[in-house]
Amino acid sequence: MKQAFIKGADISILNELESLGGAYYLDQEQKDLLEILRLKGLNCVRLRLWVNPYDESGHPYMGGTNDLKTTLELAKRAKAQGLAVMLDFHYSDFWADPKKQIKPKAWQSLTGEQLEEQVYRYTQEVLAAFAANEVLPELVQIGNETTNGTLWPDGQTPKYHFEEKRFVETDAGEWKAAFDRLARLLQAGVRAAREAGPIRVILHLDAGGSNVLYRTWFDEMAARQVDYDIIGLSYYPIWHGSLDDLSFNMRDISERYGKEVLVVETAYGFTADSPSGADIFTEESAKIGGYPATVEGQAQFLHDLMTTVQQVPGGKGLGIVYWEPAWLPVKGTSWASPAGMQYCNDIAEMGNHWANQGLFDFGGNALASLDVFRKFE
Repeated sequence: MKQAFIKGADISILNELESLGGAYYLDQEQKDLLEILRLKGLNCVRLRLWVNPYDESGHPYMGGTNDLKTTLELAKRAKAQGLAVMLDFHYSDFWADPKKQIKPKAWQSLTGEQLEEQVYRYTQEVLAAFAANEVLPELVQIGNETTNGTLWPDGQTPKYHFEEKRFVETDAGEWKAAFDRLARLLQAGVRAAREAGPIRVILHLDAGGSNVLYRTWFDEMAARQVDYDIIGLSYYPIWHGSLDDLSFNMRDISERYGKEVLVVETAYGFTADSPSGADIFTEESAKIGGYPATVEGQAQFLHDLMTTVQQVPGGKGLGIVYWEPAWLPVKGTSWASPAGMQYCNDIAEMGNHWANQGLFDFGGNALASLDVFRKFE
């Protein structure tokens, strides 16, 4: 994986879609999604992992309900196709991102060293289960989009305002204490990953075009000697600036910290049409992103993005991972169930609002934009 350009896809929603009748087609022939990805030149899948994505009555949180069993099944299917696995620890029972990093229900009473030990033990147990099933991941994310920390409130850090390109003003003592706590929690997970085998460790933030964020945050990790291999970035052009912004940031941080960089999340719309009537990507999104909302526009974005990553000096641009390219608008799928929304205190319309940013049309047919991956090695 260190030598080959990483061409990945996060396909964490797959089990949910297939259970609801979702299917995938290449040249009008139905095939396993993982096989299609391999045939199109992809070489890695990214899988998110939630601790216990069910409420107290056993109702699933949906969005893939990515518990350990589900994630292991997907990893086995990926490895059977010769694909590498990137495991994304959210350290939450549901979505973890800059808006929310909620402690798992079973961990709520844990603080300080007890919480650090739980992060270590949990990471250790998960990776032992992967090893026992002969699907040890090649890459592991310790936390997901930890821009504002993880496992709130214990690992919460001062909030970063992307639009204003600054962190909230914070007392120097509070700032240091917050990053001290975060660093110890991350290091607990890293330690377990190092002990599990030859795994490359990723620390991941969002807002990939924001150099201020990455310099500030990773300076704090460097000051505390947090151990990791790769800086992971989310980069969505409709939110995170231009490709020039991303390029400047990747070049700067790869040199500043001596680390490789990897775009672990990205996507772009192939149409502004919305099967749900509420998809995130719109005509206005295309104006912001700078590419037409067409299959050709999506393909050109992918080509330009991968070229930008490959051009990071010293071969430190490792590749990209496309986020949920196969999330079809099948009836019944949803980013969250009512129970999931209640858990993360994020109430919104149920359903799939991502389908027009996939690499498959609404009927599951592979789009021509998938062919771009074969052009990069």
